[in-house]
Amino acid sequence: MKQPSPRGEISALALTAIAGTVDDGQEALARLATLVAEALAETPDILYDDDLQLALFCLYELHYSGIDDAGDDWEWNPELLRVRQQIEAVFEQRVRGEVVLGALPGTTSEAVCAELFRMAGEDTGPSMSRFVATAASDEQLHEFLVHKSVYQLKEADPHTFAIPRLTGRSKAALVEIQADEYGNGLPARMHSALFARTMRSLGMDDTYGAYLDATPAITLASNNLMSLFGLNRRLRGAIVGHLAAYEMTSSQPNRLYSRGFKRHGYGEEALKYFDEHVEADAVHEQIARRDMAGGLVEEDPRLLQDVLFGAAAGLAIDTLMTSHIMGSWESGRSSLRSSEAMAS
Repeated sequence: MKQPSPRGEISALALTAIAGTVDDGQEALARLATLVAEALAETPDILYDDDLQLALFCLYELHYSGIDDAGDDWEWNPELLRVRQQIEAVFEQRVRGEVVLGALPGTTSEAVCAELFRMAGEDTGPSMSRFVATAASDEQLHEFLVHKSVYQLKEADPHTFAIPRLTGRSKAALVEIQADEYGNGLPARMHSALFARTMRSLGMDDTYGAYLDATPAITLASNNLMSLFGLNRRLRGAIVGHLAAYEMTSSQPNRLYSRGFKRHGYGEEALKYFDEHVEADAVHEQIARRDMAGGLVEEDPRLLQDVLFGAAAGLAIDTLMTSHIMGSWESGRSSLRSSEAMAS
C-alpha cells in the first residue's frame, strides 16, 4: 500500500519511523510512545480520532501487504508493537463499551445459532442497502465504494488469521468459507478481484489503499476492529463471531446494492461482486453460525462470550459507520474526509 497522508503528529511520526531503518527510528519510537499516551488520554472518542485510527491502521498493515518504503523488519519490532498495544487497549475498551450482551445462551451449536440469529435480527441501524437500491446518486455510489474498498480489496484476509488458531469442526468450516472468498483457486474469482472489477467499471482506481486518505476515522475503525480480533489469539472467538455476523447480514443487502447500481445503468462487470455475494453468503451464513461459531463453542465453551462479543461489536461499529455515511448524505454533504482526496 502506498503511504497515506498523515492526519496528525502520531500518524506522521509513525509513518516517518517505518520509512527508515529500525536503528534510525529508535528516537522516533520513543517520541511516538509518549505522544500516543498523551493522545489516548486526551481524545474525546478514539472511534472518531483520525490520527489514532490511521496510525493503528498503518501498524496493522505491516502484517498484511506492507506499506511503501517501510522495511519488513518493522513488522515484529518490539517497540512498535508496544505502541500498537497502547492504542489497541483503549480501542478495545471503547468497543466493549459500545456492546451490551444479554443473558448468555447454552453452549450447544443450536443455542449459539439461535442467539446469533436473534442478534442479527435486532440490528436497528439505518439501512444503507435500501437507500442505495432506491435513492442513492451516482456520486454517492462512488463514495459507497470508497468506504467498502478499505476492506473489500483485501476481503477475507483479517478473518484468515483465525485458521491456525482453530481446530476440528470450526476450523474446517472457516476454511470452507475462506476458500470460496479466495475464488476456490481461481484468481479472477476472488471476491477482492470481483470488487476491483466493480471499481474499474465506475472509472475508479482499484489499487489497494488508493482512497485511504478520503476515508474517515470510523471507516478505519470498522476495519481496525477486524485486525484487532484477527491478530490477537486471545480474541479468536471474537473474530469467529465477527465473521458469523458479517455473513449473516450480507446476502440481502448485496441484493439491494446490485439493484442500486443497476438503477444507474451499470452492467454485469459492476454487478458481479454483489450478485456473487447474494448466493455465496446465503450458504456461508449456515456454515458460519452453525459449524464455525457453534462448533467452536461446543469445542471450547469458554469462548461463548467472546464469540457473541465479536458478533455484537461488528454489528455495532458497522452501525456507527453507516450512521455517519447516511447522516452525511441526509445533510447534503459528502461522507468522505475531502473531495480532493477522492479525486486523487
